[in-house]
Amino acid sequence: MLIETVRRIILGEPIPTQNEQNVLLPKVLALPIFCSDAISSVAYGGQQVLLALCLAGLWLPSEQAQLAQSTMTITWLIVTLLAIVAISYRQTVFAYPNGGGSYIVTKDNLGTNWGLLAAAALLIDYVLCVSVSIASGMQNLKDVPLLLPLHIGENLVGYCLTGIAFMTILNMRGLKEPGILFALPVYTFIAMCGFMIVTGLFGEAIGWQFHLEYANQAMPHHSVANHSLMTTVGLAVLLRAFATGCSALTGVEAVSNGVPAFREPKSKNAAITLIWMALILGSIFLGVSLLAVKFHIVYWESNGASAAAVIDQLSGTVFGKTGPASWAYLLTQFSTALVLLIAAQTSFADFPRVTSILARDGFMPRQLAHLGDRLAFDNGVLILGVISSLFIILKKGSVDQLIPFFTVGVFLAFTLSQSGMVKHWFVSKARSWRKKAFINGLGAAATFIVLVDIVAEKFLDGAWFVILLMGILLLLFQRTAAHYEDVSRQLTIDPQHLPDPVKNRVLVLVQGMHIGTYKALTYARSISSQCQAVSVEIEPKWTAELQRQWQMYAPDVPLTIIKSPYRSLIRPLMTYLDQLHQQDPDSITTVVLGEFVSTRWWHKFLHGNTGLILKFAFLSHRDVVVTNVRYWLSESTL
Repeated sequence: MLIETVRRIILGEPIPTQNEQNVLLPKVLALPIFCSDAISSVAYGGQQVLLALCLAGLWLPSEQAQLAQSTMTITWLIVTLLAIVAISYRQTVFAYPNGGGSYIVTKDNLGTNWGLLAAAALLIDYVLCVSVSIASGMQNLKDVPLLLPLHIGENLVGYCLTGIAFMTILNMRGLKEPGILFALPVYTFIAMCGFMIVTGLFGEAIGWQFHLEYANQAMPHHSVANHSLMTTVGLAVLLRAFATGCSALTGVEAVSNGVPAFREPKSKNAAITLIWMALILGSIFLGVSLLAVKFHIVYWESNGASAAAVIDQLSGTVFGKTGPASWAYLLTQFSTALVLLIAAQTSFADFPRVTSILARDGFMPRQLAHLGDRLAFDNGVLILGVISSLFIILKKGSVDQLIPFFTVGVFLAFTLSQSGMVKHWFVSKARSWRKKAFINGLGAAATFIVLVDIVAEKFLDGAWFVILLMGILLLLFQRTAAHYEDVSRQLTIDPQHLPDPVKNRVLVLVQGMHIGTYKALTYARSISSQCQAVSVEIEPKWTAELQRQWQMYAPDVPLTIIKSPYRSLIRPLMTYLDQLHQQDPDSITTVVLGEFVSTRWWHKFLHGNTGLILKFAFLSHRDVVVTNVRYWLSESTL
């Protein structure tokens, strides 16, 4: 079939279930798969810190010292928080070798309802991770001179949607192929960031020339006037900058949630990968902040317009956008855009996995628990792609407008997961459990404080909407579970009340007498010797001819003619079936539909497809079974 051929071209050949172990990941591929979100967040985490501080008036030359001090204070706080969270989740990796995501840990230790809250928070955060990462990737390309003819900034939504579609298709091909494909860009990004930071901090010692014309060091007058935030920096500004900057910590949990995807020894490899990720993220985040302070980088956003991305400003300043080192600028920007595109992979890896676990537990549709023929959770991947696209459209692909929706879910999940681990250690009394409980307790306390700060600072900007979505998801989880429980109860066999033997009434629907009708009659006779035929009279002159032919070919089968004064086919049949059901409510009616099948696809448009219409109509009737008996026409040359 054409559809299946296209599907195989796009998604690849099916993978046998017994080959599932072949897609398990070594650490070198697991890092880009599960850690690209966290590592790439340096592209917008530090940028959001600068946005909050610059809007508070610290962009002025007279305030450079205050900007530098505030930026580095917040940076060190975020790096410290990263270390606490990473060490806490390292313990989770060993405690839950089959996957220790927030849902599982919280559900096991704090109860189902708290677990569902953690799951709702995670799912929303995964969706926003895709939207923010893709939008940030495009933002880092819009000011690259080589790409200016593409007008990325003016067509941001279209480019973002294309990126999401690409990631959706790629993930439906399975897990290992994205890992191989993504490894080179992720490691290139890490190397180029390191090169940029070292050159920017120490290049003057070897006579390296910087290009300060690419460093934005002021805010436009309309941006200042619109925001009216020219105030003396205080605790409120620092708290807001810290809340937005904590977006750099999203994705840290992904490793603990994806432990089953690692090669053996799974927990050890996952723990090593987690530490790698924390060291890389912390180092780059700190280095970017140091460079931003050194070059007095100013970032602003207003009415859909914004300054060049911070990474773009830094790489342009260090390497130059033209000249002998411009290759380094281009490589930095392209690898940044690619790693942000790849960062969405964290969500594409974990969102379907979490939904599959929820589906197996009965809180989401069962279809989400099924692996596709490429050993990927296709339904979960598609849902993630669609919903993240809606956020892109809603916020017009703006990173700064999407960020306020971000991090509420992830820090709620952090807090619940680490609180659950504290109880886990108190219950299990494992070796060194007091020390482990203290570490996880410290992680829970730290992330809870950040959560309160985020909700307070971002509530009116979008956090309220995320909280509302979590409430809706909780309701859907509970209603879905209640439905499955009700279905299970009603389908359970009770030996004391087994169903009575079935009485079957067989009806053959007839429109005209031809070989297809005769084949349907033959089938009906094989089911019951007491079958009947029914025809709805649309044109009286056709009825007389049908009755004449009926006496010739099927005189043993009673034929009932139903009058239809308004030339309707469906309504008279439904009324007739209702009458039969009232006469004998305990009987099941089997309706046999004869239909012929053409060999050419376009022949379908030349016939009324009455059989398909009737099948849909019968779906609303209880105790009605519909059977199609097809007669295949011979090959046509037309």
